[in-house]
Amino acid sequence: MAIDVPAAFDVGAHAYDKLVGANPGYHDHLRISARRMRIPHGGRGVRLLDAGCGTAASTAALLAVAPHAEIVAVDASAGMLAEATAKSWPDTVRFVHSPIETISEAGVRGPFDGIFAAYLVRNLADPDAQLRAFQQLLRPGGTLAVHEYSVRDSPAAKAIWNAVCWGIIIPSGWRQTRDSTLYRHLWRSVNTFDGAAAFQRRLAAAGFTGVHSETMPGWQRDIVHTFLAEAPR
Repeated sequence: MAIDVPAAFDVGAHAYDKLVGANPGYHDHLRISARRMRIPHGGRGVRLLDAGCGTAASTAALLAVAPHAEIVAVDASAGMLAEATAKSWPDTVRFVHSPIETISEAGVRGPFDGIFAAYLVRNLADPDAQLRAFQQLLRPGGTLAVHEYSVRDSPAAKAIWNAVCWGIIIPSGWRQTRDSTLYRHLWRSVNTFDGAAAFQRRLAAAGFTGVHSETMPGWQRDIVHTFLAEAPR
């Protein structure tokens, strides 16, 4: 069943931080992926795009590893951005309400030194087109980090994912919002998304170089990955 993803996030926005905060490692894993971007000099002179920032957990992860960077954080859900902008941020962080596919119309233009896309690509109608667009937004040699669920290459990871979704995530989401649409979408979309090897091939086909991935420690090993790629130099 297709859903309006931004609208589903609007419904879940008020409870989202509480739900992800109950996930052991959620914020630590975002910081791990941000560190894997190897942003130099604490971000001095660096411009970063946080693509699909949600309530800004990913923005906070970027800020933790690159406190001096200019960060443009974009999301299509007004509800999620309302939660994000209610928090305290330095002047170097700017939030923009826009679908990632049309950010130029919202005044967001490259080049960027790095792009962080956490839990975004799986939700896009045309991921290949967006990956090509990311490549064009980056400076030569700039880094794309896609922080994403991918379980199809590991039967064990897929079994753990399904158990956690139906045992914890979907019931908890229902209790908080009385609407399980977003959480059922999460379960379904992860199961149908690329395996890690297939997504690396997708990145290479979009024109990126140096494509590789690293998984997370703990129970989300082989469930959550950092996919890293560079714009051609």
